[in-house]
Amino acid sequence: MRMSQGVEWALHTCLNLSWLDVPVPTSVLAAFYELPPAYLNKQLQALARAGILSSTSGPAGGFRLAREPEQVSLMDIVAAIEGPDELFRCDQILRQGPGKHAGVDYRDSCAFSQAMHRADLAWRSELAATSVAGIRANVERQHPKAPANTRERIAELRR
Repeated sequence: MRMSQGVEWALHTCLNLSWLDVPVPTSVLAAFYELPPAYLNKQLQALARAGILSSTSGPAGGFRLAREPEQVSLMDIVAAIEGPDELFRCDQILRQGPGKHAGVDYRDSCAFSQAMHRADLAWRSELAATSVAGIRANVERQHPKAPANTRERIAELRR
């Protein structure tokens, strides 16, 4: 299992936006980590469609969190970028094997499908229980200067 780079970019961007009170243009957000602006913008648009970010047009425009950080889970961000589908897809190959039975939905009876479904639920539950605010609190404990450094770097990049 491997998620796209866009998930990492979106997670860090949401954290950085949680420390800012103003909309930030894509070009500035991309420059913060030296990311390609066009590709980052696709991730930001996906976050906006999911209601995680809002965007404002114009010279003072850009992206900002649309909800409080406590109301944005890591699962919200992952689903916005990767989509809501489960990671494992059972194609019911047991229909082709010996002992096959017509009319059986093997997604419900296959031991592998059931185990993968339980694992997916556990993973999603963990991400849903973790908010941007929780990550922010951990980062601030470990790196107390992170919010000020982020605000300072964004201000430099806006000039």
